[in-house]
Amino acid sequence: MPLTGEEVEMKLQTFFVVGCALIATACAEKEQAAPEAADEMPMGAPAAAAPEAMNESWRNDAFLEHMHVHAEKLDELNFALADGDLVAAKAPAYWLSRHDTAEDVQSDWLPYLYEMRTEAQAVEEAPDLATARDAAERISAQCQACHAAVGITAE
Repeated sequence: MPLTGEEVEMKLQTFFVVGCALIATACAEKEQAAPEAADEMPMGAPAAAAPEAMNESWRNDAFLEHMHVHAEKLDELNFALADGDLVAAKAPAYWLSRHDTAEDVQSDWLPYLYEMRTEAQAVEEAPDLATARDAAERISAQCQACHAAVGITAE
């Protein structure tokens, strides 16, 4: 059976999120390969001056793996919705709404995390596919906004 326009759009959004996660990983590996760049930062530079000036303790394998699991769960959720399976979408939504917070998450990223969890819970509670798809789009928007805040964007 051919995909509807809505299903194609949902799959494209999923691929975009996965692409962002892969870019984040590539950027993190590049940053780890050149630690001397952080040493050149002037003393007393404000944390919000640029993404490079932020505390980058989060750039470790455990944190990046945690973010990859986010992307995988969002993929599962979006694929289930694209297939019209609201019940299957609720399992990854449950994980996204309740999983443990990564140890190295920065405090200024918490609003994105809380909104992502709120929207994941909205998918869990959705009475129909349209409501769940709207909430899933808002999850993707929170992920993209957090990536932008960190300075990891798709070009």
